[in-house]
Amino acid sequence: MRLNSHPAGRHFLQIPGPTNVPDRVLRAMDYPTIDHRGPEFNALAKKVLRSVRQVFQTKQPVIVYPASGTGAWEAALVNTLSPGDLVLMWETGHFASLWKKMADKLGIKSEFMGGDWRKPADPAAIEKRLKEDTGHTIKAVCIVHNETSTGVVSDISAVRRAIDAAKHPALLLVDTISSLGSIDYRHDAWGVDVTVAGSQKGLMLPPGLSFNALSEKAIEASKASKMVKAFWNWDEMLAANANGWFPYTPATNLLYGLNEACDMLLEEGLDAVFARHARHAEATRTAVNAWGLEILCSDPKAYSGSLTAIVMPEGHDADAFRKVVLENFNMSLGQGLTKVAGKVFRIGHLGDFNDLMLMGTLSGVEMALGLAKVPHKAGGAQAALTYLRDTAPGARNA
Repeated sequence: MRLNSHPAGRHFLQIPGPTNVPDRVLRAMDYPTIDHRGPEFNALAKKVLRSVRQVFQTKQPVIVYPASGTGAWEAALVNTLSPGDLVLMWETGHFASLWKKMADKLGIKSEFMGGDWRKPADPAAIEKRLKEDTGHTIKAVCIVHNETSTGVVSDISAVRRAIDAAKHPALLLVDTISSLGSIDYRHDAWGVDVTVAGSQKGLMLPPGLSFNALSEKAIEASKASKMVKAFWNWDEMLAANANGWFPYTPATNLLYGLNEACDMLLEEGLDAVFARHARHAEATRTAVNAWGLEILCSDPKAYSGSLTAIVMPEGHDADAFRKVVLENFNMSLGQGLTKVAGKVFRIGHLGDFNDLMLMGTLSGVEMALGLAKVPHKAGGAQAALTYLRDTAPGARNA
């Protein structure tokens, strides 16, 4: 592809986020900026703060920051903990590792469990460790719900049950950056204390907003927190949000987009959204299995509805393959990160996504496998096509 050339057609952005932004959201964000201290904004903010609670499936407050998901990680830690506190984390992949590094930088002690990047958090092991902590030195358990680097989903409700079975007072902090709005997630029902999220994946927005959904227990813990914080302080946000305002200039146009995105998710219905993602994920895995390639996640119960990470055959570089895909088919696939760099590529199938978009994606992957001379069996795209045909809503009435 020549530098500065413009390939015909639309670029296929099939990384696991940022995802494709739907036209409805783009048009909403195109609205002129309004006074963030005026009545029109006040009405918008009240509606957005109500709607986003429904997406998190909570009746508790959800704080919206103008930041990436990394900011929401920091806000969760600095509002609930104090310097020297110990947190228990599970190493499901690259992003769990980054959250641990952040805790370390903040002066929070972290204990990492797990580590092979192919399996989810083990609730039984967490329960055992918490029972050993008779002095309750562990102040929080931090889990990534859907690990974006590996396509492995941890059972958050089971982790909550493990904490309760251990009769331990630790808070439960959960990263849903690549699962919210794509995979079933229930902040209240699963007893989560702080849910961390970002705008650029299942919420179908550009990067730029991050979220903390809170529990009453988390708010109470924040009153005893000794961490230094200013911008991330929950108190000022909660006080201002209660009346439909923000304590500082909000990302007004991104909030227009969030309002529209919430409307889209709630119009479709969350159960239907989750089913759509699960169906596209299964179709993708059907293609991968037909190609004779290996899925990085080794536990079928932990397969992700948001993305599929695929292991390259020995002797073949995933990044070289991704380059073939980009240069020949104008499609971006997710790269392998740190421990799996060059060893896997990731197909994102989340957000504003339908059957034909998935088939374009899988067809491009299959053609590129041939061009890159990656050992595989033909027919993966056809296998996915057959699966989608047979599971289409109209198939039941045919």
